Amino acid sequence: MMHLILLGPPGSGKGTQSGQLSERLGVPKIATGDMLRAALRDGTELGRRAKQYMEAGELVPDDVILGLVGEALAAAHAGAILDGFPRNVPQAESLEEILQGNGQSVDAVIVLKVPDDVIVERMSGRRTDPETGEVYHLKFNPPPAPIAPRLIQRPDDREETVRHRLSVYADQTEPLIRYYEENGVPIHWVDGTQPIERVRSEILTRLGR
Repeated sequence: MMHLILLGPPGSGKGTQSGQLSERLGVPKIATGDMLRAALRDGTELGRRAKQYMEAGELVPDDVILGLVGEALAAAHAGAILDGFPRNVPQAESLEEILQGNGQSVDAVIVLKVPDDVIVERMSGRRTDPETGEVYHLKFNPPPAPIAPRLIQRPDDREETVRHRLSVYADQTEPLIRYYEENGVPIHWVDGTQPIERVRSEILTRLGR
């Protein structure tokens, strides 16, 4: 049983690492971003509530996120790798209440460090194929020429939105690091600009795996 939290600014690679760690450790991944995008795609009430916040780069209200996470944790019998949650100290306190109710706790926090300018380049260069859902990058993973004209840029990948999201992260999410330090939870800092495989290897080493 392991409850691991991945922190880092948007575009730092949390989704990639949480997915690979989930497979390696045999622990389910709980990604609020994936849950919210599914709700948006399906047009649910949750999706409609979340859409206005996500497109503006704002955090989705806590009550919406907590409902999703509580249900996911109840079904996760091997622990969980939390990607995108908690995003602020009140959410962390609510998570602790949920876990304590099951006799559990957060075992470790991984913080992916990536400079803001690198994040902006990573995210603002992304383009999505509306027909297949495939995501490309103008610099790092250019699309095939025949489909390039139909690609779109998601509203939350626009540079001004990315920079706003980074500001929100600094204001609301970075204080989580001090919160967990004060509560005695191990914090592991990892350079998120390294190749994906090296980042994963370093995380596993820090976790003693």
